[in-house]
Amino acid sequence: MPQTWQPKPPTPSPSYSTGWLGWARKNLFSSPGNALLTLLSLAVLLATLPSMLRWGLWDATWLGDSRKVCDSAAQDGSAGACWVFIKVRLEVFLYGFYPEAQRWRVNFTLALLGLAALPILAPTLLRGTLRQTLFALAAALLMLATFGMPCAIFTACYLLLPLALPPLVRQRPFLELFAGRLAGVSAGLFLTALAATLLYFAAGQAGGGGAAGPIAVTGAILVVFLIFVGRLTASAWRWILLFTVYPLAGFFLLVGEVFGLPLVETHFWGGLFLTLVVAGTGMATALPIGILLALGRRSTLPVIKTLCVFFIEFVRGVPLVSVLFMASVMFPLFLPENVTFDKLLRALVGIAFFYAAYMAEVIRGGLQAIPKGQFEAAMALGWPYWKMMALIIMPQTLRLVIPGLANNVLSLLKDTTLVAVIGLLDLLGVAKASMADTEWLGFTKEAYIFAALVFWVFCFAISRYSVYLEKTYHTSQHYN
Repeated sequence: MPQTWQPKPPTPSPSYSTGWLGWARKNLFSSPGNALLTLLSLAVLLATLPSMLRWGLWDATWLGDSRKVCDSAAQDGSAGACWVFIKVRLEVFLYGFYPEAQRWRVNFTLALLGLAALPILAPTLLRGTLRQTLFALAAALLMLATFGMPCAIFTACYLLLPLALPPLVRQRPFLELFAGRLAGVSAGLFLTALAATLLYFAAGQAGGGGAAGPIAVTGAILVVFLIFVGRLTASAWRWILLFTVYPLAGFFLLVGEVFGLPLVETHFWGGLFLTLVVAGTGMATALPIGILLALGRRSTLPVIKTLCVFFIEFVRGVPLVSVLFMASVMFPLFLPENVTFDKLLRALVGIAFFYAAYMAEVIRGGLQAIPKGQFEAAMALGWPYWKMMALIIMPQTLRLVIPGLANNVLSLLKDTTLVAVIGLLDLLGVAKASMADTEWLGFTKEAYIFAALVFWVFCFAISRYSVYLEKTYHTSQHYN
């Protein structure tokens, strides 16, 4: 009888090629050199990690509200960290010397920024109009429960406005209502001036006398986009609101003296709050300035190119400390006698222009990586320069330079500690000031470790998000 061939069942893979043994063989012991480095690293960890954990966790003092708790623990033989110091001084670390009764304004400003940035930073989570509407309503309810009715109304209007404007404008573009373009432009300018005037008087009547002018200007900018640009997506409107409405609302919320809010001068600002203000403002202003500088350096106009090259090379040749010193001490000497600028504002301007020079070089490298055919194709279509840059060249450029931009953002976040040289107390400055308190002398390690952990958390989050952007907008995913 013929025999039927039957295959044998597959044998399992060797244990040393799968599981944790396979991972260790591949990543830790793949060669004699890697094995030696792994063993040395394990030896260092075994020599240092137990004592660090014992000092920072096991023998540390966590409960209490005064130094006596830590002193009594030390007398009992517990030589661990005194985290009671961080617990007692936590609000100073976070808010600096901002008045305690007004710290809700800081919390609301940061919460609004997070809610406004979430649809921009993670668009896949809030895809679709219904999901975005529910998110706006849920955010308004959260603000109502936390900060009250005015904050909830403002949050709802801010988050729902980008969803309401695109359908409204797409149905009847303003300029198409007029037979002649000149008539449409004239009518648009008239409506812009009318809207700015109405906003000015409305803000003045509502108690925002000092904010009436900026509110009118911001409203005029939005009306110009609404009338003359017209067809913009909800995402584009979110970016516009983030760079127009949010800075205005955040400034008057934090400073006050309008709409019944008491004045809080900037020398009371400090801690992590000041660090985020300096870093966030620097990031938001340095990038657009850097884009303009990069385009100017590649310009064919000799005057513009020379000025941009001189500015970039000059700024990159001096340290940030000298820029801050010039902005704080020397710049007021060149102003008229009755003209003054806030110290924090001068520092923000100096940091923005300093990092704009570095971002300009990063963006210029991305521009040089764009194939020449992209420029020629846009010019063959008859597109003007700025339309070509905005719709074709710059999106590809920013996609290529994500790692370089993230590196500059991380450097900017850590360089905010240099504002201490001009008398502003950021997170590290407040930590140093807390260490000088006679009641808490001797707890330097706890203060520095806390500040380092806070900076590490923010830097690590930014780094991971940049990796997410690289994977999301990688060029291979956009070509068939």
